[in-house]
Amino acid sequence: MRHHSKGLLLTITGGVALSFDVPLVRLGGGDLWETLALRSVSTFALGLIVWIVVWRLHPADRALKPGRAGLLAGLCYGLSTITFLGGVFNTATANVVFIVAFTPMLAAVFGWLFLREQPSRATWVTMVLMVFGVGLIVSGGLSAGDMLGNMSALATALLLAGAIIIGRRSKADIGLVPLVATIIPAIVGLSMMEPGGFTTVPSSFWVLVDGLVTLPLAFWCLATGPKYLTGAEVGMCYLLETVLAPIWVWMIFGEEMHARTLLGGAILILSLVGHAAWQVRRGRPKATVET
Repeated sequence: MRHHSKGLLLTITGGVALSFDVPLVRLGGGDLWETLALRSVSTFALGLIVWIVVWRLHPADRALKPGRAGLLAGLCYGLSTITFLGGVFNTATANVVFIVAFTPMLAAVFGWLFLREQPSRATWVTMVLMVFGVGLIVSGGLSAGDMLGNMSALATALLLAGAIIIGRRSKADIGLVPLVATIIPAIVGLSMMEPGGFTTVPSSFWVLVDGLVTLPLAFWCLATGPKYLTGAEVGMCYLLETVLAPIWVWMIFGEEMHARTLLGGAILILSLVGHAAWQVRRGRPKATVET
């Protein structure tokens, strides 16, 4: 399979898997710190098992020694888990996923600053439109009193864009890093839990499904993608979560979206889709791959 096609398949799979994250967290019914701890501990445990299995079967596998890039990317992924759940518990789901959709444009900016990947004029125009869209969502949050959640979502986008660029710049295999990096939110969640711990999560089964299945699949796919695609292309696959997650939440919980959120989200989505269509028409960007 050609490298670019392989990268698209991985990142699209990761984006679809990630879209189930918020609904599963909401189905758990727990508070922030207990949910964060249970979700992160389960993912870390699975990541540790996978790491050991890979080490036993392929001790020379590059994924086992991601180096300094792995540490930096792991820090970004670990902190993004905390900020993402902070957003989920402090603002509407649509706000969170629409703001996190800003990731590809932030990845494009970071690629320009650190990798000399020169954004096109169309990319700059798209970024301006997306800033306007995020501004609409955040302004709605001001009146609704959920600015903390909106800012947490924006911090998540910044951290994810940073992780994408670190992976692309280093060309290291960091597919296992996001799994093991959940030790960071696990420690934070465990230290902040109320007495009673995990037993206070009413439907812990759904949180465990999220931590043991959904997140590992999404993290591995999205962390491996930068080996084959540009940072902006990988970031755009997060758009799948933006589109699908509010639909799942609406179907399960009946959560409605405010007019400003819908308008801002529509601007974000149309900007990204338009930019992607322009790239296809212009000619697919080339990504250098080391194998």
